[in-house]
Amino acid sequence: MEITIADKLASLLELQDIDSKLDELRKLRGDLPEEVKDLEDEVIGIETRISKFQKEIETVEEEINKHKLNKKDSEKLIVKYKDQQMNVRNNREYDAISKELELQELEIQLSEKRIREAEYRIKTKQQEIDDTETSLNSRKAVLEQKRKELDKLINESHEEEEKLLKQSEKQSKKVEDRLLKAYTRIRSGAKNGLAVVAVDRGACGGCFNVVPPQRQADIMDKQKIIICEHCGRILADADMIQVHRKRK
Repeated sequence: MEITIADKLASLLELQDIDSKLDELRKLRGDLPEEVKDLEDEVIGIETRISKFQKEIETVEEEINKHKLNKKDSEKLIVKYKDQQMNVRNNREYDAISKELELQELEIQLSEKRIREAEYRIKTKQQEIDDTETSLNSRKAVLEQKRKELDKLINESHEEEEKLLKQSEKQSKKVEDRLLKAYTRIRSGAKNGLAVVAVDRGACGGCFNVVPPQRQADIMDKQKIIICEHCGRILADADMIQVHRKRK
């Protein structure tokens, strides 16, 4: 038995009705899915920032340890030079050792200065971590609340959504591949998810542009699939859609 254009349109209309119900069901969730995704991304970003701060502190701590070791080396050298100073044989040796002592004392002062600066940097960075963790905890609390709201909505509509998904899958198999691909492509690009629309009062039900009289006549004849030249949606006769709705 040959499948007519009217039959093909009827199959598409049935699929559109099912998918539109799915769209309405998902619309009840509002912007929650996007809000949850945005919050999840934000939390990851904040955690990454904290991790970066912690690594910076570790680097500064290594720097402090290095300066502390330099200070200890200078202190050892001072002890050594003072012992040598007690056994010098002339003023020239004494002056040379005194210069070395001064140099090591300056090294100690420099190391202590750099240690203080590094400790201040750590203190500042730790304050940034504390502030960022406060922000993180706040965003996590909001995320947890939004997740609960979304989970509740999903659970409430889960059974109905599963039912409609199965119906959509079953109905898709009744639509020829070429038409199904076109339908899926058009739906993905349409804000309202409508790929099949009625021609009502001479205008496309999707973009509301005027459909030329000859194309309106072709749509009513149902001898071929007519596409809106403005928005690309599949056009169907308003009376046919009305009859289809009543049958259901």
